[in-house]
Amino acid sequence: MVDWSLARQIARFAAGSVGPPTHAGQLARQVRDAEREVSRYTGLAVAGKGPGPELIDRASWAEINLDSLSRLLDPVAERLDQRLEAAGPLAGALRMGAAATLAAEAGLVMGYVSQRVLGQYELSLLAPDVPPRLLFVAPNLERAARDMDVDRESFEGWVAAHEVTHVLQFGGVPWLREHLGGLVGEYMETVDVRIERGSAGALPRLPHPRALVERFAEGGLAALVQTRIQRRLMNRLQAVMAVVEGYSEHVMDAVAPSLLSDHEDLRAAMERRRGTRSAPERVLGRLLGLDMKLRQYEQGRSFCDRVVRAHGIEGLNRVWDGPESLPNLSELVRPEAWAERVAGAMPASA
Repeated sequence: MVDWSLARQIARFAAGSVGPPTHAGQLARQVRDAEREVSRYTGLAVAGKGPGPELIDRASWAEINLDSLSRLLDPVAERLDQRLEAAGPLAGALRMGAAATLAAEAGLVMGYVSQRVLGQYELSLLAPDVPPRLLFVAPNLERAARDMDVDRESFEGWVAAHEVTHVLQFGGVPWLREHLGGLVGEYMETVDVRIERGSAGALPRLPHPRALVERFAEGGLAALVQTRIQRRLMNRLQAVMAVVEGYSEHVMDAVAPSLLSDHEDLRAAMERRRGTRSAPERVLGRLLGLDMKLRQYEQGRSFCDRVVRAHGIEGLNRVWDGPESLPNLSELVRPEAWAERVAGAMPASA
């Protein structure tokens, strides 16, 4: 249903024409050093061997992520295809139009995001047989280090520490990948594209404008079309991802002093980078729900920092006891309530 070859062409165009990676820096060594320090601090360890770093360009990143996106969207597109069969003589034309539209949207989104992402632990949640990859986008690392006026190799080490923490999270917590994949799969099963008209051939009736504004403020354009069940599932997904991202942010700050001499300057530079986007970038980020990602970093890191101050890293690691030990959205802003629910009188930090 989705023309993925067209989506890749559009993504490559939107990603921009940047030459192939030419400078690998010290990424292999930095990844090894980061894995050692992160494992020492957290106690997490990968069963077997984790993926080695791959330095890629923007177009390659977009194509890799389009492959992952196809596993999510193809079942939804199949349901749409079945609905289009009822359109009679117009079915063929509607299929072509829908295939091109979905391809253009997917390609543009991935092309846009490819211009900003620095590194990624690429893990297929719905295809456990696909091995994970540790990706670093070379032109973005170069541009970000230059724009922030920081040493590139130190900056690469900073990004490596963040992504290596994800490697250890998913490689060292056996249930996490399956749990998160289950939530994603459950959410996608609820996604359906309906072609229908309201009374007198008009558009379907929309919620009250105030409700639209509130949904948009929380989750971008996608939140406008979520059902109540989908919003509940999305809340659970957001809570899990806030812990995953916040834990990585906390760990990165904790291990940076032993890895990088200029870690404080790098943290300050990263905060400035996240807060200084152009007006078009802010608009696109809001439309696509990417602002939610930044809130995940901030909210999750605050939760992890507060738990560690009160109960140490051992207390925070209780989030990995099992799915029932993960905080919900309300507990993210009230970590003391999470600690009481999960562990009762959790030991105080030394």
